[in-house]
Amino acid sequence: MCLLAFAWNAHPAHRLLLVANRDEFYAREATPLGWWTDHHAPHVLAGRDLQEGGAWLGVSRSGRLAAVTNVRGPDVAVRKPLSRGQLVADFLRGAESTAAFAERIEHEAQAYGGFNLLLYDGDELRYLTNRPRLLSEDVAPGVHALSNAQLDTPWPKARAAHAAMDRIVAKSGTDEADDESALMAVMAGRAPAPDEALPLTGVSLEMERLLSPPFIHSPAYGTRCTSLIRIGVDGQVSFLERRFDSTGRSLGDTRLKFSIENAS
Repeated sequence: MCLLAFAWNAHPAHRLLLVANRDEFYAREATPLGWWTDHHAPHVLAGRDLQEGGAWLGVSRSGRLAAVTNVRGPDVAVRKPLSRGQLVADFLRGAESTAAFAERIEHEAQAYGGFNLLLYDGDELRYLTNRPRLLSEDVAPGVHALSNAQLDTPWPKARAAHAAMDRIVAKSGTDEADDESALMAVMAGRAPAPDEALPLTGVSLEMERLLSPPFIHSPAYGTRCTSLIRIGVDGQVSFLERRFDSTGRSLGDTRLKFSIENAS
């Protein structure tokens, strides 16, 4: 996952409204969005990375949500002992509060590659990162964007996604179909940012250009799916996943809805 924008306790109909792009190597196999078949995790709804068994974004029947992005820097290609996707899977399988989960992983945080982690336990939304050291904090109500730097770092694609979510919140959900189209459209943007707006993250200028738009496409690496999640104040959850092939062409959508268990 390389770009998220979300509204937290800022929309009249949704406790959490989130749109996200997952960027990954095309050769890394993954399953599409679906309910997991593990005997200990049938309540998890997510795609799945078949290399390590984890996930990049998912929800659970109890209304939990987790999402991860990597942190870009000179050591991004250094392989670490633990897979970031397991953080998402572990949180969704469990029942810990976000604070308890953050405390539990503190001693092993540096064994993962650089990560940004967004966790929602049904009550609290928490942001964690392990770069340069573990940081764990509540997310303030409002609109936020997250890419491959710390929360709300104003990279061009993060600003674009943030602005789109701002517009949705300002409309107060007058038409969900229009809102969906607007959010999916901004996440499909392929225009690179101008050189003067690019961040300096330790990769080449050519790579900074390639990674600057919301939707990334190259021969080996690019945006694999766009997801839109609504967790409603009425206890209803909807999850849309739109997948793309190595040419950047849409492979179709999966759209699932469910009621949160024990939702009041």
